[in-house]
Amino acid sequence: MVYNTLTIATAVTPTVIETYFSHFLNRKHLHQKPTAHISYHEGINLIRRFLHYASLHTVEDLQDFTAQWVPHPRWVKVDEVTIPDIVIRNAAELLEAQLGHHGIDKIGGRKWWRWRREGSVLKAEWIEMRKDYTSRKQMGDKGKRVMLYVHGGAYFFGSVDEHRYQMQRHARKLKARVLAREDSMLVILRDKGLPLPAGAVLISPWVDLTHSFPSVAGDSTFDYIPAHGFMHRPSASWPPPNSDEMELIAMHAVEAVVEDGLPRKSTQHEREEATQEARVRFTVPHIPGILYPDYDGDHGLSITLNGRMIPIKDQIQMYTTNQLISHPLVSPALQPSLGGLPPLLIMTGGGEILRDEQIYIAHKAANPARYPPGDAYLEENPEAREIIDKWKPTDVQLQVWEDLCHVAPTLSFTRPAKYMYRSIAQFGAWALARAQETEIEIQDDDEVSVISVESASDTGSSMDLKKPREDNSTMRSGFVEHQAGPIGKVGKAGDTLPPFRLNMIRQRVDRHGHVYALGPASSLPALQMSPNEIGVIKPGPVRRWLLAKAHWDHKYAREKAKVQKQRIKEMVQGYDEIGDDEVPPPSALARRRGKDMPKEGKKSKSMGLSLWSLWGSSHDEKTIGREEKADGDLGKPTITPEQANKAGSAEKNKAREPQ
Repeated sequence: MVYNTLTIATAVTPTVIETYFSHFLNRKHLHQKPTAHISYHEGINLIRRFLHYASLHTVEDLQDFTAQWVPHPRWVKVDEVTIPDIVIRNAAELLEAQLGHHGIDKIGGRKWWRWRREGSVLKAEWIEMRKDYTSRKQMGDKGKRVMLYVHGGAYFFGSVDEHRYQMQRHARKLKARVLAREDSMLVILRDKGLPLPAGAVLISPWVDLTHSFPSVAGDSTFDYIPAHGFMHRPSASWPPPNSDEMELIAMHAVEAVVEDGLPRKSTQHEREEATQEARVRFTVPHIPGILYPDYDGDHGLSITLNGRMIPIKDQIQMYTTNQLISHPLVSPALQPSLGGLPPLLIMTGGGEILRDEQIYIAHKAANPARYPPGDAYLEENPEAREIIDKWKPTDVQLQVWEDLCHVAPTLSFTRPAKYMYRSIAQFGAWALARAQETEIEIQDDDEVSVISVESASDTGSSMDLKKPREDNSTMRSGFVEHQAGPIGKVGKAGDTLPPFRLNMIRQRVDRHGHVYALGPASSLPALQMSPNEIGVIKPGPVRRWLLAKAHWDHKYAREKAKVQKQRIKEMVQGYDEIGDDEVPPPSALARRRGKDMPKEGKKSKSMGLSLWSLWGSSHDEKTIGREEKADGDLGKPTITPEQANKAGSAEKNKAREPQ
């Protein structure tokens, strides 16, 4: 099946049209919901439909589409840079040191994950508003406002090109340079004593790949993430063969080698000898199970469903194996401590299915002693007890945005997203002023914001924009609704932060930017879990995944059989081995490294992503014009180091801990 802009447009256009008419026909039911904004309603349904259509294609199709080149607007300056090999080696050594010998054994070696396909280099982009760049160069400023942006994509798809329209908004809001790359290791920097950034913004972080928190099994009405997880048409990349299938593939490969190497008239003894020799050809990574009984392909992952113990043989998450989904570097919610980090802004969509784990890590970072690892982890890693006491609490601003979806800033053209970008800019300016001990001066953009002027048409009533929410229809799935009025509005870059209390600023924000106090810890399901339950797979999410997988296996049985035949053929031909004792997981490209593997190709231009980027950039382009016209006339809020330190002083703002 072809997967390009035309086929995607054909698939999503009916959804766009249907959403438009249903929005106005069912307007009353959308009252006080983010979908009351037509732009948000269209946007979230479009993403939902796009992901469903992507599931009917292979992982490679989705990766190729989202990795295409997207041109940037003329008013954005983009400089592409290549990450030097020495930097990559140093990063790999830091990761090895963090993993330790036991961790390296768990991931299957120290070489395979360093391998890159021939012709591929690690690149990054510097993104900045062109006018800010010109002004900075004229003043001889090398640029102290720098943001490292790590884009999302479920850890298996997406690119800088796809997300650049969001990065340029951050650059404009903060008058900063954005360095866009693919990974970040905040805990490793802390543990190795390396310099930490002034602050970090976590937008809907996925921090528990075991899906052990309640919201994952709850209502997904307001989110676009598939409730059953990501499924795709079978291919060489996904799904990888499980232990049973690997045994079958290996046995067929052995049979093929024996048949090719023996004459038609051969004795049973000759066949047995040839079979034994053929088995020796294939190393442990290629022949698990009955050929090598000590190989533990399933890693013991199982769950009880309907009174029966069900072994989970198939890999659940695309990012890593079942054995590693509970590793603290894969699922940071399972870190012994998230203390000792730079100040964090954690933004959570109240309607997203990952919200509980995000709320949990916010409180865990601010109070490591109260949210320790489970007993099993502490028994296996006794040194973790010292880590809990070693690091001081981290200052955390937690914002739960009512009913918003996963990574709502993706819908940058909507009114709710506008407030999220503002909040990020406010936190960024505060963190920079605090760390650099310098004043941060940024233009007040409220009067020049196009969304501020135009978004009233997105709602049923312009009066609805001015009044705080009155009903209690949001924040279901365990959130307790409080009728107290708003305590303020979302700030802008240059505004100081509210005071931290017990190392936290705990906020609930509605779609109009009104800020409310977040309910007590006792009202949040994520904080009621026993430490022993965190990181343990649960029946609800697994049941959904198994049902979806059974449907996909039946739907694409023929395609999967073709993929298995190709795997047998490749195994007979042989793989290009990486080194002794290297065992890449079946889903890794390094595992399938053949001698004739093609080089990484050049990017082609994507009309679809270009149109999406254009839609996302339209607000910025209009706002820049207004900024130039108003430059010098509007006030420029300034946050001083004294204000930043006052807001950030946890010791001066003690209060009774919410229960």
